[in-house]
Amino acid sequence: MFDNRKRSLLRSAATLSVLAVALAACGKKEEPPAPAPVAAAPAPAPKPEPLKIAFAYVGPVGDGGWTFAHDNARKAVEKEFGDKVVTSFVEKVPEAADAERVFRDMASQGNKLIFGTTFGYMEPMLKVAETAKDVKFEHATGFKQAENLRTYDSRTYEGAYMAGVIAGKMTKSNVLGVVGSIPIPEVIRNINSFTLGAQSSNPKIKTKVVWVNEWFNPPKESDAAQSLINQGADVLFQNTDSSAVLQTAGKNKKLAFGWDSDMTAYSPEAHLGSAIINWAPYYIKATRDALEGKWTGNSGVWWGVKEGAIDMVSISDKVPAETKETVEKIKAGLKDGSFAIWKGPIVGQDGKEVLKKDEVADDKFMSGIMFYIKGVEGKVPSGK
Repeated sequence: MFDNRKRSLLRSAATLSVLAVALAACGKKEEPPAPAPVAAAPAPAPKPEPLKIAFAYVGPVGDGGWTFAHDNARKAVEKEFGDKVVTSFVEKVPEAADAERVFRDMASQGNKLIFGTTFGYMEPMLKVAETAKDVKFEHATGFKQAENLRTYDSRTYEGAYMAGVIAGKMTKSNVLGVVGSIPIPEVIRNINSFTLGAQSSNPKIKTKVVWVNEWFNPPKESDAAQSLINQGADVLFQNTDSSAVLQTAGKNKKLAFGWDSDMTAYSPEAHLGSAIINWAPYYIKATRDALEGKWTGNSGVWWGVKEGAIDMVSISDKVPAETKETVEKIKAGLKDGSFAIWKGPIVGQDGKEVLKKDEVADDKFMSGIMFYIKGVEGKVPSGK
C-alpha cells in the first residue's frame, strides 16, 4: 500500500513538473527576427566641373561699341548655361606680341574655350593653339584655322548698307563722312557698302574717309570726325569702337550713327540709328558645342541678319517713314535671301566694272575687297 501511494505521489509530481514546463513554455514571448541589414545608398555621381571660358578684348568693356557688344554676349552665355560654365575676360589686350602671353595665361589657368575678339589676334592665337591642343580657340574676323582653332565673323556690311540708305535720305550737303579704323577688307567692305546704300536712296552723294589706324582711340576718332565735318560732311558713319564720332557730330549739330552697339544715349539729337552686332547667338552655340562634345576646328561661320547677328535699331523719328519701311524691307530680304547688297552692276573707283549686271558677289569676293567703289573719294591705304 505504501508502495502504491509512493508511486502515485511520484506520478503526480511528474505531472506537475510537465505542467510547469508547459506553462512556462506558453508564457515565453518569441523574440522578433533580426532586421535585414539596410543596403547603403549609392554615392551621388560627382558633379562635372564647369567649362572655363575666357575672352580677350581689344578695347575696354565700357567702350559702348565693339567690346561692349562682345561682353554682353559673354553675359548671355552665363545666363544660358548657369553653373555649367565659368567665364572671365581680359580687356585692352593689344594686337601685338602681348596677346600671345595673354592667351598662354588663359590656357594655363584651365580655360578650355578661348575667344579672341579682334582680327589682329590671328597669329598669336595660332601660335598658342599649336602647343595647347586640349584647348578650343575661337577667333573673330580672321581667316586662318587649325585643328583646335576656328573662326567666326558677322556681316557688318549689312548694317553699314542700311545705315547708308538712311544717310542718303538725311544728308543736305550730299557729302557723307566715314571714320575708318584699320584698312583691312572688313572695314573697306563696310565703307563701300555704306556708300552703296546711300547711292540707292540718293545717287548724288559722295563719301569722304579719314583713317585713324586704331580700333579704339576716342580723341583721334573725334579729330577725324571734326575733319570730315570741316570738309562738308553732314552725316557721319564709323568703323571704330567708341561713341566719339557720334558725340562729335552732336556737338556740331550734324547727324551720325551708332556702330556695333546701340549708341542712342551718347547723343540722342545726332543719332539716326545704330547698326548693331549681336554675338550672343554664336557664343551660345559655340559653348553648347563644347559642352556636348560637338565642337570641331578647321571651320568658320559668317553670320548676319539671317542668323540674328546684325540689325539696325533705334531709328530716329527724324528719319522719314518711307525710309524706315525701306530698311525693314531690306532686313526681310536679307533674312530670306531675296535681297543681295553686292549685286552688279558695280563699278570700282577707277571706273572698271567689278561686278557685271545681275552678278552677285560670293563670300570669296567679299572677303578680298581692297578697293573703293565709285563714289568714295581718296585712296585705300596700303596698311597701318
